[in-house]
Amino acid sequence: MAGVIIVGAQWGDEGKGKVVDIYTDEADLVVRYAGGPNAGHTLVVGSEKVVVRLVPSGILRRDALCLLGQGTVVDPKVLVGELDTLDAKGLSPRDRMRVAERAHVILSYHILVDGLREATTSAIGTTKRGVGPCYEDKAARRGIRLRDFRNRADLAARVTKALAAWAPTIVALGGEVPTVESVVEDAWAAGQNLLPLLADTAALTERALRDGKRVLFEGAQGTLLDVDHGTYPYVTSSSAIAGGACTGVGIGPSRIDAVVGLAKAYCTRVGGGPFPTELEGEVADRIRKVGAEFGSVTGRPRRVGWVDLPALRYAVRLNGLDSIALTKLDVLAGLQTIRACVAYDTPSGRTREFPVDELESATPVFSDFPGFSQDVSSAKSLEELPKEALDFVRFVEAEVECPLSIVSIGPGRDQTIVLAHPLRDA
Repeated sequence: MAGVIIVGAQWGDEGKGKVVDIYTDEADLVVRYAGGPNAGHTLVVGSEKVVVRLVPSGILRRDALCLLGQGTVVDPKVLVGELDTLDAKGLSPRDRMRVAERAHVILSYHILVDGLREATTSAIGTTKRGVGPCYEDKAARRGIRLRDFRNRADLAARVTKALAAWAPTIVALGGEVPTVESVVEDAWAAGQNLLPLLADTAALTERALRDGKRVLFEGAQGTLLDVDHGTYPYVTSSSAIAGGACTGVGIGPSRIDAVVGLAKAYCTRVGGGPFPTELEGEVADRIRKVGAEFGSVTGRPRRVGWVDLPALRYAVRLNGLDSIALTKLDVLAGLQTIRACVAYDTPSGRTREFPVDELESATPVFSDFPGFSQDVSSAKSLEELPKEALDFVRFVEAEVECPLSIVSIGPGRDQTIVLAHPLRDA
């Protein structure tokens, strides 16, 4: 049995798609356990780039079965569109894809509410994909699930109940309440398209583990966006930490053998909220350009900053990380100086802990490192890295007290130094 969780250790966008794709060469099953179409994972194979929002990143490996767990929220039209796109590339995704019949559904009024809220002064910078409102319905016990698309009359009755609850909010925000029929009609065809893929994904996952299969659990967003443990209220609406895999899929914690956290060699954040190591000016523009730091779902520029080691230590603790995959080291090439936040000065003194609820009043303490000018994208081992790059990598590893399993030095599959493979070594 081998169950391995891949989780974002920062604010998301750490490169989970690439790492999942690499590890899937040894996986029998890849299971996405949380989030929705607000999480875009970019995969680069050769000269071709593929962006998936809902479909697990393991879909490019033809031997892996890919599942969406019931902890995800699914926009049927987005998922069908992705499957059609992948099908056009000759990947036959529907043959290797199953979706939890109890996964909740994003409908047009969720997207409407999300957009109306983001147009107010209380905006927090969501992707406006309806994810938050859908999770609100789930918690309020009025959500729509994919299994409800088996009967149109039952679906309409459930939508009627949900719309009645949302109508005052929509009106107060200046919107027009849609009709029940328009909501159902908008999603019905896509929902019918997905019915053949519906399954009890929790049972499939448990059976695979019991049969000795190797299962990779793919997270979305990142630790610092977790609804319980992130920089609240600037967080996502689901459990983005490793523990979310058990609840989002429906398996016990004893089924997990290893947890790998992903972190960039610097830091990025999308949307509002405190970001103490944030950069402005020429260096920020350079990192953003070289690192292609633009949202794969929204296209908006990401905020960039230096790596935050107290935050990374926080992620190691929350997720129980066994190793870290450090990504985008190549983006730092050409910088004269590289910085890393090693502590914080707070009103109560200096701390090496991440002051998650006091970031607005905390000041980062930096250590500086000499930069490196050499192109590192063709290195095959850590020893082939420039001394300055290797010293920085080793410092990060020592400071967070968690070994590295991957150092990514470019977007391609082959631009990866794999130090440990949790599925192969299990």
